[in-house]
Amino acid sequence: MGLLVAAGIAAPGVVRAQPVDLFYERTVMTQADLRCGLFAPEVGAALAAGAAQARGAALRAGMSADSLRSVEVSARAKADGAACTAPDLAIAATRVRTAFSGYAKLSRLTYTGDVAEWRADRNITKAARWRLIQETTFGADHMAFGLAGRDGSAALIAVARFADGAEPYAARLVLRNSSRSAQPYLDRWGGGATAGLPLARRLPPASALKAYAASARSSAGPELMPPPARNAAASEGWAFRFPDAAALDLAGLDPREAVAVEFLFPGDGVRRAYVEVGDFAAGRAFLQVAAR
Repeated sequence: MGLLVAAGIAAPGVVRAQPVDLFYERTVMTQADLRCGLFAPEVGAALAAGAAQARGAALRAGMSADSLRSVEVSARAKADGAACTAPDLAIAATRVRTAFSGYAKLSRLTYTGDVAEWRADRNITKAARWRLIQETTFGADHMAFGLAGRDGSAALIAVARFADGAEPYAARLVLRNSSRSAQPYLDRWGGGATAGLPLARRLPPASALKAYAASARSSAGPELMPPPARNAAASEGWAFRFPDAAALDLAGLDPREAVAVEFLFPGDGVRRAYVEVGDFAAGRAFLQVAAR
């Protein structure tokens, strides 16, 4: 545990080390917590969310997924080789509590990606609200996408407002099929940072895609409605709910990837909106802190 004692533990948002170093440190301590019960549930959950955030930052900075998996294996082995009563582990655990106790009390957090951002809000209310949201425009239309619900629940939802008042009859979420393609298609097989790479070029070809059909459709309530699309009146919006399995798949993707929401209209019309995967997994983990 000497590396942790020397380097210290930084909470999310505190720039003190390279992303891969933060990922290593947070993974070591997360694994040690699983073995030794070092932290209160809210601190342990905050630490796990911080590890997911550091992982995304390391990948966006250009580190390969294979190299990061090696770092994770090393971190878990480091934690498994330390005695729960080791003095160095106790020192590192104290630093984690100091760094993450305040983070665990945060109610809102923004995760910035290459192209877009996720905004997380873990306040629990009786009214439906966005708990994790990314907004995007596609053509003259506007979509809000993410996790929404009431009383702490969170379903994966897309809410779209169409400038011409069009009414989609269905929607589907399109993303990489990990059973057909173990690695993301980023149009940059040589590696390197992905900043500036358009989202449309972050999806694999059709042969490596899978789709989740929306399981429910309804008019959108005002509390979830995206703002009016440009050059459009305040037209009605439409909400589509996707299966829970879709959220699990989305959380497992590489943060550099993109997914697409396709809205289907009579006459075989399709309008496609792109979403950056980004720190969806970290934001989802952040929401879990409130549920503990």
